[in-house]
Amino acid sequence: MQIIESRRVIDPLPIYTMWLREMKRFLRIKARIIGSLLMPFLFLVFLGLPMSFMPVRQIPGIPAGTDFLDFLAPGIVGMTLLFSATMAGASVIWDKEFGFLKEVLVAPVNRFSVILGRSLGGITAATIQAMIIVGVAVAMGVKLSGVSGFFLAIVVMILTCATFTGFGLILAAKLTDTEGFMAIIPLITFPIFFLSGAFFPLAAMPAWVRYVMYINPLTYGVDALRGTLIGVAAFPLWLDFVVLLILSIALATLGAYFFSRMEAD
Repeated sequence: MQIIESRRVIDPLPIYTMWLREMKRFLRIKARIIGSLLMPFLFLVFLGLPMSFMPVRQIPGIPAGTDFLDFLAPGIVGMTLLFSATMAGASVIWDKEFGFLKEVLVAPVNRFSVILGRSLGGITAATIQAMIIVGVAVAMGVKLSGVSGFFLAIVVMILTCATFTGFGLILAAKLTDTEGFMAIIPLITFPIFFLSGAFFPLAAMPAWVRYVMYINPLTYGVDALRGTLIGVAAFPLWLDFVVLLILSIALATLGAYFFSRMEAD
């Protein structure tokens, strides 16, 4: 009876334990950290810097006084959040293959506590990486709108991470091996990234492309990051926050549900 009750109660200890495990794993795998930061850095250096010396007045949606590097940086931050957050699903599959997940699932703790701790660990790691990219962008000359905008951007990062962490967990619950997960993730994340407005504003896209971008969750994350970091946004900031909040709750809930239905063997 005591074990059954413990499964029904959200316990902060399993949440903290799983969060701490994810953070230790993130900090110990140096290649993962370097790899996740190298691609955004290369985009900023080899795309953002050369384009910043070119006139952008011909591109609809980029206001006068905003160079391309300023415009691009929030999109690259969004890319970092997308790729890092979805990789939270890979850790679930790894744990399943090595037997750790089975031990967790049979433990007398609520499964929601387990998935909440894992999700918070993935969100924390992705947010740290995104903040590093913001620091790199500032060092390269990107002008932020202000301190308050930076703290609002952190809220946007957390909501965006929660959205795609839940998405990654849904994929992990449906796939059975790491190879399959790693093969399908680029086929999903790269279209999401390229159709988010990270490179070019929505106003510069053809009408049919804009309709696709409107249903892309990352579009609202990138737009909110631009609005908070550099003060340029295609949508009202409140709309970006509402959409991200709804999507983060929906996908995180679905991810927790599918995880709770997952079998360890």
